[in-house]
Amino acid sequence: MFRNYLTIALRNIRNNKLFSFINIFGLATGFACCLLIALYIQHELSYDKHHVNIDRLYQVNTVFVNENGDEHSTGTPSPLAPALKQEFPEVKEFSRLMNLFLDDKTLMRTNSDSHPKAFYETHGYLADSTFFQLFSYPFVEGNPSSSLMEPNSIVLNEEIARKLFGNEHALNKMVHIGSNTAGDIDFRVTGVFRESGLPSHIDARFFLSLNSGGWGEYVRRTTDMASNNMFFSYLLLKPGADAQGLSKKLPRFVEKYMRKDLKAAGFSKKQFIQPVRDLHLETKARANVTPNGSKVYLYILSSIALFTLLIACINFMNLATSRSAKRAAEVGVRKVLGAGKKSLMKQFLGEAVIHAVIALIFSLILVELLLPFFSRISGKSLRLDFEVHFPLICAFTLLAILAGLLSGSYPAFYLSSFQPIKVLKGRFSNSLAAVSLRKVLVVFQFTISITLIIASVVISRQMNYLQTKDLGFEQNQQLVIPLRSSNARAIFPALKNELKRNRMVSSAAGSQYYPGIFNPSDMNFYREGKTADDAINVKMNYVDVDFLSTLKIQPVAGRLFSEKFPADTNRRMIVNEETASKLGMKPGEIIGKPLLFDWRGETMRFEVVGVVKNFHFESLEQKITPFAFQLQSSTDYAYLIVHSNTAQVKPLIAGIEKQWSLLNPNEPFEYSFIDQDFQKNYEAQQRLSGLVGYFTIIGIVICCLGLFGLASFSAEQRTKEIGIRKVLGSSVSGIVTLLSKDFMKLVLLGNLVALPIAWFVMKTWLQEFAYRAPLNWWLFVVAAAAAFSIAFITVSFQAIKTAMSNPVKSLRSE
Repeated sequence: MFRNYLTIALRNIRNNKLFSFINIFGLATGFACCLLIALYIQHELSYDKHHVNIDRLYQVNTVFVNENGDEHSTGTPSPLAPALKQEFPEVKEFSRLMNLFLDDKTLMRTNSDSHPKAFYETHGYLADSTFFQLFSYPFVEGNPSSSLMEPNSIVLNEEIARKLFGNEHALNKMVHIGSNTAGDIDFRVTGVFRESGLPSHIDARFFLSLNSGGWGEYVRRTTDMASNNMFFSYLLLKPGADAQGLSKKLPRFVEKYMRKDLKAAGFSKKQFIQPVRDLHLETKARANVTPNGSKVYLYILSSIALFTLLIACINFMNLATSRSAKRAAEVGVRKVLGAGKKSLMKQFLGEAVIHAVIALIFSLILVELLLPFFSRISGKSLRLDFEVHFPLICAFTLLAILAGLLSGSYPAFYLSSFQPIKVLKGRFSNSLAAVSLRKVLVVFQFTISITLIIASVVISRQMNYLQTKDLGFEQNQQLVIPLRSSNARAIFPALKNELKRNRMVSSAAGSQYYPGIFNPSDMNFYREGKTADDAINVKMNYVDVDFLSTLKIQPVAGRLFSEKFPADTNRRMIVNEETASKLGMKPGEIIGKPLLFDWRGETMRFEVVGVVKNFHFESLEQKITPFAFQLQSSTDYAYLIVHSNTAQVKPLIAGIEKQWSLLNPNEPFEYSFIDQDFQKNYEAQQRLSGLVGYFTIIGIVICCLGLFGLASFSAEQRTKEIGIRKVLGSSVSGIVTLLSKDFMKLVLLGNLVALPIAWFVMKTWLQEFAYRAPLNWWLFVVAAAAAFSIAFITVSFQAIKTAMSNPVKSLRSE
């Protein structure tokens, strides 16, 4: 029986090539989209699941309580984790982690005279000696339990170890680290691990012992439980420990251990614990060790996958029901020869399933071809491994069978219910129910497609807005040269003086941070006559006298820093407009006023000498908040900013690199541009924009394929009618209108349904941005018109072809 069904199915595919292509290609594309997105979602849901202790691992999180609402953070002070272990018997072990927040890259250098090597590496962390007791890393050299116990020890991944030492064993060899965070220290290699390739919220390539240099001394002596929330604290609970019970005890812990320090610091906070397995998607904090994932994005992509598959299934159902007349005679003959309704239903459902399985096979080929491209635009390293993903492939096989059954169910019930006498007498016609169902499904298809078009347009427009909005400072032609070691910082004065004599340089300046990168420095200031309870949090940057003019940050009151005022180095500040506003003063009023800052029982006074216009130092997802600048010693800057006066920067870069090599020959020269660095804040949104755009195109193509198939069949059914109309004098345009109008009514209805849905969805998405492009009404009109035009071109192509055919041929059989 199955062989018979298969033979008939293959014969129908061969005899109806166009409609079979539309069905199989549409379903294959739908399955491929679903499978690609399923691989992405599986990757996002698998973060940290490979750690042996994952069910007992928790991260300590912080909630800062202030007048603007609670702010969630993953940062904690260094004494917190040890105190939690001491206080609560549920805690078996703790570990702290700190990223090298002053370095996007870290200098690594071997001290070998015969084979000196120097390069920059990313993703380095300072970690407690207990780190590898909590987290699972496959070591190939060294002992994980003792690898970070000694000061100045380093654990490398296998790739870095090979870059430094080739095929030699790395264990016990020395590596010089140049870092603004960790300092300039020689570290001994105490371990090498192999990267598992499994996703983790800790994307480390190397670990430095936290018990090293200045940070080791700081961690050992500090007792402040309020400030310096720059450590990620992890707890390993004992087997069977009640995590919820521990969470309920934390308010008393805060009151007992932290109240005094919090009062002195002038702010309040709460502590809670969160399972490590949930950190990537569930944390409310703006950032973690690495950027968080987004459940919203997963919902969006899941919806796109589901809708793309639905569109493909609708195509199949529409074409199957529309072609029912073609197979009506076959059904009539089969019934006369004794075929029962169940037998016919099995046949048509079997054909639908065979179509779906063939489509699934083609979809797997498509996925293999598209995975490199999809990995690039999604920013994830994805692969389809038939052994690893066998359960997923089995699930999609069941999905294909289910899709075949669902999409073939109506045609099966509908075709098997024909009365053979009526069919064989030629009195068969498509039922009103079949026609109505096709119309509903076409409307549903285009509702989805138009919603995707609008979403793609709005997201793309928001991305363009983020890239072109005035940030309040000059971001173009701003070259950034990192100063990653003490040697690099020491040459800053000489390098800056050399650049000032360069005709291609407008100005040059040094700073601790620059707009667009992470800035952990802040202070709580309050006005004279107020108390620390009235303090506002102000982000700080430490710069030289030329920084503000180099970035062209405009003053609105007072003055900028100047070498004419040597006392500017003595606790004088320049603040932005938002700082003055939050303190209840106008820009002109705050000039000369002292701002007070309480630190460890001492009140420090800072004088405001200037106010600058508000500017964006963070991404446009965040509102502008208080910001201030102070001067700093010329050998403490982390970055040299060079403003070029020419768009042809290659000669300038070559000249700077030559000067760098003369002044600092042992370190590689690197640079970036502020505008490019700032745009890195939007990588997740840009990836979403790309994914939505591509899947929108796919959805439209599938929709149009279905519409083309329906239009082709409609034209085929009305061939003789069209021939008669042409003989009677109908024009080509009149016949095109006749064939197109019914379809275009459905597309128009799809537009009307899609517009309010798209408006609500995109308005909700835009709420994530503090600054956003307006959601103009004309965007929806343009998107709807585009969808209508695409649909009209698809339908009219077949209509024009039919209208221009020779009526003699279509009427010859009469």
